[in-house]
Amino acid sequence: MVKFLKQVLATQLDVDLMSDKCGFLIEQLMELAGLSVAQAISKEYSPKQNQNILICVGPGNNGGDGLVTARHLVHFGYKPKLYYPKQPNKPLYQSLLKQCSTLEIPVIQNFDHGLEGIDLVVDAMLGFGFKPPIREPFGSVLKTLAKSGKPIVSVDVPSGWSVDDGPMDEHCVAPDMLVSLSAPKPCAGFFKGRFHYLGGRFIPRFLAEEYGLEIPEYPGSDQCVLIKSLI
Repeated sequence: MVKFLKQVLATQLDVDLMSDKCGFLIEQLMELAGLSVAQAISKEYSPKQNQNILICVGPGNNGGDGLVTARHLVHFGYKPKLYYPKQPNKPLYQSLLKQCSTLEIPVIQNFDHGLEGIDLVVDAMLGFGFKPPIREPFGSVLKTLAKSGKPIVSVDVPSGWSVDDGPMDEHCVAPDMLVSLSAPKPCAGFFKGRFHYLGGRFIPRFLAEEYGLEIPEYPGSDQCVLIKSLI
């Protein structure tokens, strides 16, 4: 069984990963997370049928994961676009965005128009650090997505969901795929979509034992593993 990791423990796990205990940098964790998401997408959504992808990017680490995802998707044969309304003035995020621009990944300004012709939406807006209320423009984006009928891939925690308690209201997104990172959060128990993947093939064994995490077997050299049947 794959264990759920509550918000407080998920936050502490990230602290431990980036401490002297493990030595990771935030850039490394974002790279691993974004690669996991891109790999999961490539396994279930062929670029032939789902080439046009809109990635909704938030201002925090979840958004950073989305920027990395976009870059990898280009190399996997997709044509991603970014909706990135609140761009932090920090070197890390500016560098990730620059990497996307060198691959000619467009950044759209109008979300409603940006949905036209899109096959798949990646929700990388709020993440496990989210605490209500939902601020604009993300509140309006979530309402539009909930009514759009577009398949959605949520990164770690579906935007608008409580990390520990799941969907907060009828306007929350209902993702077709959830890619949990490091370990599934309790809200994953409310997930009713088709594909639940885990991207956590970087947690040292000693740290997994400390947190009581059961690390599933990852196939081959993959950075993600399908875990829906393991929870």
